Amino acid sequence: MAPADKARGASSAKATKASASAGVAELTRGSEDYVEFTREQELHAYREMLLIRRFEEKAGQLYGMGFIGGFCHLYIGQEAVVVGLQMCAKEGDQVITTYRDHGHMLACGMDPKGVMAELTGRRSGYSKGKGGSMHMFSVEKNFYGGHGIVGANVPLGAGLAFANKYRGNDNITFCYFGDGAANQGQVYETFNMSKLWKLPVLFIIENNKYAMGTSVERSAATTDFSQRGRSFDIPGEQVDGMDVRAVKSAGERAAKWVREGNGPYILEMLTYRYRGHSMSDPAKYRSREEVEKVRQERDPIERVRTRVLEKKLATEDELKAIDAEVRRIVNEAAEFAQNDPEPDPSELWTDVLR
Repeated sequence: MAPADKARGASSAKATKASASAGVAELTRGSEDYVEFTREQELHAYREMLLIRRFEEKAGQLYGMGFIGGFCHLYIGQEAVVVGLQMCAKEGDQVITTYRDHGHMLACGMDPKGVMAELTGRRSGYSKGKGGSMHMFSVEKNFYGGHGIVGANVPLGAGLAFANKYRGNDNITFCYFGDGAANQGQVYETFNMSKLWKLPVLFIIENNKYAMGTSVERSAATTDFSQRGRSFDIPGEQVDGMDVRAVKSAGERAAKWVREGNGPYILEMLTYRYRGHSMSDPAKYRSREEVEKVRQERDPIERVRTRVLEKKLATEDELKAIDAEVRRIVNEAAEFAQNDPEPDPSELWTDVLR
């Protein structure tokens, strides 16, 4: 390699490392306003986040063993976002998201066995084994996907909100997407229509800093995604997405605004994923030290665990019992998903639009 090339390579690596460090520092940039949780709320949040974490860890194991094929995007590290916001939802509210979706399914109350069975392509899966990781839904739980195209769920979320307004109910749509999708054109078309028609939709941008593998500092001209709706007069705020209390407090403010007929609202959740973009991503664009630093200082589950023990809201044994229960549920789901029959070949001809 020529000296000039070496210099450029070193400069590029240095810039990448610097921008990555800045990205981690910005995890504390969001609003940390919150109301302290009761014992019941702390333990509920702890269990729900732990269920997602253990489920995703098991899914990663099954993927490595060859039981799960195709794409698989894990939610490890981001659990506080969907758990905190689901604590603000009421009966009839809808959830729609992109392809990092297993956590959202579980937070909506979908059966871990059905979710895991879909991951392994079995007939008891939520899409009869034909959808896989990115394409599940449950009308019963008001979960409308799981969408594999970046940003494509955003206009669909506005459509769900339009239906709520048309029917005259006070339900709202929780529409999730990531920092990468925030630069898509269809997102801004949706912002415009949603404000124009004052649709009851809450847009949640899960900013995990890296999209598919490029830091926001290198891919976005403006990195405060909460203000992306400013030209449409859509209010927004940044939130510490690694603290479930801050998520719930911001979610309650935003949901109240939307339910009262004021139109859409944007919440940018500053969060962080511990794994690569998908199971096939080695995540070489960031250092192990960076990931470990977030794990040690900002992990959403450990923060709840520490508070619970410090405030003596529960004992170590009680928390271990919750973990044991969650592990049992996940292990049963994995066992079921590995032994459930595959779909009958005739299923190839069902659920097909002609």
